[in-house]
Formats: sequence, C-alpha cells, structure tokens
Amino acid sequence: MGTVYAIANQKGGVGKTTTAVNLAACIAEAGYDALLVDIDPQCNATIGLGLSKDAEMTVYDVILGDVPLSEVVDRTAIEHLWLARAGPDLAGATVELPRMSGSETRLREALNGVRDRYAFTLLDCPPSLGPLTVNALVAADRVIVPVQAEYFALEGLAGLLETLSLVQRELNPRLTIAGMLLTMHDGRTRLAQDVEREVREHFPELVFDTVIPRNVRVGEAPSFGKPVIHHDPHCAGSDAYFELAKEVAARG
Repeated sequence: MGTVYAIANQKGGVGKTTTAVNLAACIAEAGYDALLVDIDPQCNATIGLGLSKDAEMTVYDVILGDVPLSEVVDRTAIEHLWLARAGPDLAGATVELPRMSGSETRLREALNGVRDRYAFTLLDCPPSLGPLTVNALVAADRVIVPVQAEYFALEGLAGLLETLSLVQRELNPRLTIAGMLLTMHDGRTRLAQDVEREVREHFPELVFDTVIPRNVRVGEAPSFGKPVIHHDPHCAGSDAYFELAKEVAARG
C-alpha cells in the first residue's frame, strides 16, 4: 500500500506547494509512481506542473462525491508523476463541507480507491486549518510541515501542532509527523540561523537535516510550469530537494 503525505502549514508563503511539487518530482525521478493531489483553491501546484486550472472536473467534484478521484487524475509531462488538479471552485468546498455528513473523511474515502496504484501520494494543502486541510490530515499517514526561516513562522507552529493532535485523537490515530522542513533559508543572515536553532532545539527529533535555501531558480521554475529539478537540475534548490527525497524515504 502506498504512503500518503500531507504538506501542511496554516501560514501562507512558507513553501508548501514548492515542496509538494518538487518532492513529488524527485520521487518520480527515482522511478517511483507518485500522485500529487492539489487541494488548494489557488491551484498553484496544478499551474506549477504546467496544467490548466480550468479543467471540467477537479478535486472539488471528488470531495463533493460526484466523481471518483481516478476521473480527475492526469499524467504530467514527467514520467511516473500524476496530478489530481484543483480549480478555483474548491474555495466553495470550505463552505459546503461543514454541512455534509462525514465531511472530514471525504478525501480519505476518495483516496482508498487509488492509493495502491502509487508508491507515494502527496496532498498540497491550502494555507489554513479549515475543512480542506482537515480532510488532508485525516487522509494522510504522515505530514510534512514546511517552516519558513523567519520569526513569524514559529508563531503558527503551536496552533498547527494542536490541530494535528486533535486530528490524531479524534479522526486519524495513524497520523504522524514525518518532519519539519526549514525553507527559504538564507544562511548568511543571523535571523535564519536563529530560527533554525530555535526550531531544532524545540523539536530535535522532528526537523529534517535537509534545509531548503533561498534560490532564484526555485522561485522562477513555476513560471515555466516545471519543478526546479527539471528547470535547473544542478542549482542549490534542486540539490536540496533531492536530499529531502532521500531523507523522506529513509524515515519511511
């Protein structure tokens, strides 16, 4: 059975989508079948892999129960990598889901029909702790938490960990934290060094050894509809995501 990872943090701009896209691409590059499920109404993972956000059917239709997940899965230009694309209509799911019976398990039930086909499934969550993120956490086996190397990024961790504990206790006891990932790290600044030290001191067993640096190539890759490892495979950002993929695999 494949492993499902949620990439989650309620703070925006911390590198969730960048991590989801590039980690999925690294897994595919290693020869493993990977599925990236975009559940963010901003559709950045969909666009970042060169697909349109204006598909006739999206993850929104899956969550509503209108179609099985397999109906919205598309091949990407990358061998071994598939995408279940999002659309702007997903924003409506944040209003509709709380009104539905068993709303927290919609995505888990949808994944049950496809998870055996992929070695890894990655769920790119929106920047909130709303119904879509809760659905992802209920569906996931493990969660990766990107943490931007800036002060305010630390502030939201306590709230996220409380939500994870609640989901573990009430809805998904198998959920574990795969790791916290330091992103947008500029080792030349005292701030980045201080944030890294604080995170590693507070969560010594949880923080990945890999650190994602600030890198121009990582930032410009989505405008070409490519992961950075295909945009510039030899840049510092590509090297870091390859190392992350190895570490994720090693942690199991």
